[in-house]
Amino acid sequence: MAEAENFIQQIIEDDLNSGKIASVQTRFPPEPNGYLHIGHAKSMFVNFGTAEKYGGKCNLFFDDTNPSKEKTEYVDAIKRDIRFLGYEWARECYASDFFDTIYEFAEKLITDGKAFVCDLSAEEIKNTRGTLTEPGQESPYRNRSVEENLRLFREMKAGKYADGEKCLRAKIDMASPNVNLRDPVIYRILHATHHRTGDKWCIYPMYDYAHPICDYLQGVTHSLCTLEFEDHRPLYDWVGINLGFSPKPRQIEFARLNVTNLVMSKRYLKKLVEDGSVHGWDDPRMPTLAGLRNRGIPAEAIKDFCSRIGVAKANSECEISYFEAVVRDYLNAHAPRAMAVLDPLKLTITNYTGSEEVDFEINQTAENAGTRKVPFSGELYIERSDFALDPPPKYYRGKLGGYVRLKNAYIVRCDEALTDENGNVTEVRATYLPESRSGSDTSGVKAKGVIHWVEANTCKEVEIRRYEHLLRDADYAGQDFSERMNEDSEHILFGKAEPYLAEAEEGTAFQLMRTGYYKKCTEGGKLVLSEIVSLKDNFNK
Repeated sequence: MAEAENFIQQIIEDDLNSGKIASVQTRFPPEPNGYLHIGHAKSMFVNFGTAEKYGGKCNLFFDDTNPSKEKTEYVDAIKRDIRFLGYEWARECYASDFFDTIYEFAEKLITDGKAFVCDLSAEEIKNTRGTLTEPGQESPYRNRSVEENLRLFREMKAGKYADGEKCLRAKIDMASPNVNLRDPVIYRILHATHHRTGDKWCIYPMYDYAHPICDYLQGVTHSLCTLEFEDHRPLYDWVGINLGFSPKPRQIEFARLNVTNLVMSKRYLKKLVEDGSVHGWDDPRMPTLAGLRNRGIPAEAIKDFCSRIGVAKANSECEISYFEAVVRDYLNAHAPRAMAVLDPLKLTITNYTGSEEVDFEINQTAENAGTRKVPFSGELYIERSDFALDPPPKYYRGKLGGYVRLKNAYIVRCDEALTDENGNVTEVRATYLPESRSGSDTSGVKAKGVIHWVEANTCKEVEIRRYEHLLRDADYAGQDFSERMNEDSEHILFGKAEPYLAEAEEGTAFQLMRTGYYKKCTEGGKLVLSEIVSLKDNFNK
């Protein structure tokens, strides 16, 4: 058997070795009320990865018990995201598949005297639940007869009552130290059209009640949840025990993924989409898996990140710079290199005639990646920041009278700068050293600086999109997401790119020399380069 890598796997190995289970069955249980974000990637990694490690199965289970917030659009998006990360489920299930059975189990609890119909409002139930130090107050409807409870529950199902007029509560213990066991609501009335069952139902089970039933009906052996469900585990067990589940699934909790500078709340992400703060669920600034995919972050890097952070029992927060470092490591090893100029400045080499092609490394970190040809002539574009009329000390790029090497081409000396009426440089004129070509330099001149460039006659116009984090900083106590929003997180530039980028396959990730990692796409015939992650690594290893 494979060696356990975390506490969940150790529990599973103990259950397998003891004969408690014969095989492993897990499930990934999203609610289809929004798009998945990077936090769900960790849950996928745990559920699908654990099943795979032990030769078991993992189902895709949709918790669709709240029709007022759920849509088929979200179901389809969730399936796309799972496949994007390279996972495949054994069986596709929905809570709504089991609504009839879940209802029958509720009638069984009523018949056994373990559930009752309550007329208290949600606010009244909240006010009588008690505190962590004081017991709750029993509902005045708690001791209704079995016959009356069955009649009222069936009338609820038949649509006789309005939303909130009645509910079904489990009869457990209003003095329990665990507030979740103080006669929790297990069914509520909700007249809303369900995305799968339409208007068949007007009562819906609460998640804490449906969760253990759906796990049992799927044959789940280990129900892997994030830590916020730890206090709900006694109720999970109560449902399974009182309904006679054998074998009863085992709930195990692990720490959820929290990342600084990211909005990790589906509710708030939905708000950003609805109020137009972002372009949609797949906006490259969004931490949704659709957004990360659209940004150009490879699935392999996301899974590598989940693997590196591990599975723990205690919540913690991961620095966004660490996630970016993992993405950068992957792209550095796999992304081809190219050149683009974000703020173009014309460079004319006055003593160069004709044109040629120079060799350019496809990826110098990848073995046997080889080289490709890049057009070169006496008319180029360089970055405006790579020339200074009044350079600071130790400035090794372009300056009057100074030498600088053009990446993989020649050394040039900047001789003249043309300016407009405001003193802004509009063109730099230079001379090149013919014997200084990269790989065969015999000029004897040592240029300390190396700058990138694109050939002016063959380059393509390009729109460059650069991004900052949606949240300006890490969380502070009492702060709402809206107080931390970066209102200037997208920047659009217009530059020049070598033709190789226009010819490349859609969605290809590139390292733009000295600039960053960018994804190529075409929109309406227009070449667009969208920033994936910067070149600079801010993570303190």
